[in-house]
Amino acid sequence: MSALDDRLAELGISIPSVAKPVAAYVPAVIVGNLVYTSGQLPSVEGKLAFTGKVGADVDADTAKDLARTCVLNGLAAAKNVLGSLDRITRVVKVVGFVASDPSFTGQPGVINGASELLGEIFGDAGIHARSAVGVAVLPLDAPVEIEFLFEFA
Repeated sequence: MSALDDRLAELGISIPSVAKPVAAYVPAVIVGNLVYTSGQLPSVEGKLAFTGKVGADVDADTAKDLARTCVLNGLAAAKNVLGSLDRITRVVKVVGFVASDPSFTGQPGVINGASELLGEIFGDAGIHARSAVGVAVLPLDAPVEIEFLFEFA
């Protein structure tokens, strides 16, 4: 086992199979020494864990957990093109979208679910630039969608 595999096992985390695209795109592409993922939804075994707007249908704590699920799917997409997550040297950027009730303003707290998990997994290499954006609706009525940019060697 690799150091990252050991860390994931210590955290009780397993990386799922890469999610199948729901439209005309691929889950991740490599450009130079960077992996760009497509937006990752909080799918578990091919189905959305929750649907609806955060602040109305989905509470902020649940949405924060869904952001963690998006990380696992993003790592699956990266692993699919890299062959091994051990090649990741840094999390560069996280762009999070939160389908929000018009009165909900806690998007940063929701996306913290992703940021905190990346820090738990990668340590200092998991510290990244980030955006957290509230939107009216996301594909398939998902509450959260997140894109990742990883550097690798």
